Amino acid sequence: MDTCRIPANTSKCSGNTMECFMVLSTQAQKISIGILCGLFGTMCVFENSLVLYLIFSSPGIRKKPSYLFIGSLALADILASITFVCSFVNFHVFNEAGFSKEVFLLQLGGVNTSFSASLSSLLLTALDRYISISRPSEYKLLMTRKRAWTALAVLWVTCATIACLPLLGWNCCVLDSTCSELFPFVDDNYLSGWICFVVVLLGCIVYAYTHVLWRARQHVAYMEKHQAQAGKQNTRMRMDVMLAKTLAMVLAVLMLCWSPVLVLMIYSIFSRLSDRLRKVFAFCSTLCLLNSMVNPIIYALRSKELFSSLRRVFSHFRRQLKVTEESPEAESTHKSSVIET
Repeated sequence: MDTCRIPANTSKCSGNTMECFMVLSTQAQKISIGILCGLFGTMCVFENSLVLYLIFSSPGIRKKPSYLFIGSLALADILASITFVCSFVNFHVFNEAGFSKEVFLLQLGGVNTSFSASLSSLLLTALDRYISISRPSEYKLLMTRKRAWTALAVLWVTCATIACLPLLGWNCCVLDSTCSELFPFVDDNYLSGWICFVVVLLGCIVYAYTHVLWRARQHVAYMEKHQAQAGKQNTRMRMDVMLAKTLAMVLAVLMLCWSPVLVLMIYSIFSRLSDRLRKVFAFCSTLCLLNSMVNPIIYALRSKELFSSLRRVFSHFRRQLKVTEESPEAESTHKSSVIET
């Protein structure tokens, strides 16, 4: 295994650098992390898979760029849940450290790619709403399906490239630099750069949402004054307001779930972390899964189109069950069982 410069407060873990980062010391802590990851991860995969199905099974929904971005967000959350739960539980709960530096950095790159793509998809969704409300008359010309798919391709390639930099050589083993106290083999300078990338994304999202919500309030005031006018325009504005409020809720949840993790990452760059804070960081990391789990719930509650599609799916499922129960084969089976009796 590669020899890296271990942070001073973890030097007691001599002989295996990976063991220095296994901060869960009791069985209760490991069980708690395992339960949280299992619960959040399972719910996240199920809910986001349902969102993807609702989007791409409805021709009217999947043609809209807004829902292409939401679909990208759901896909990123699914991948983040799978990669995060598998690698995190394997490392912290089962204390598996038999893999190489390359394998670990590949796993970390997968987690970073997924979470970065999730955040970037939210940014594209915010920009989509920004254009829709700022320039409604030109929206269909500016935001086409081709441009939406191109933006998503650039998004995923950029996130994957940034996340794989440690695997490509920007790590503390190759550079013989100071390693992060939170992640094995990760260079402190790379961690600083990744944090700056996330902060810039969050800043752009906050700016876009601030403008969207400001315009949404103007639309609400306009609708109150012109209730008796043409319903189509009011309906479109009402949909914009609803989606803007939905995405604002998504952003609020995102900030609540990611703030503790980012604060501890920033703190680790400028100061040494105690073992207690490193354990806190491990538990706070599961909040990222909670964010991915809550997003689809917000869509189902706030998006009328997705909610209507969900109702149609359930209605179709109930009809199928009813047809199966009332089929001739089922009736014949029932009669034969009665005769035998």
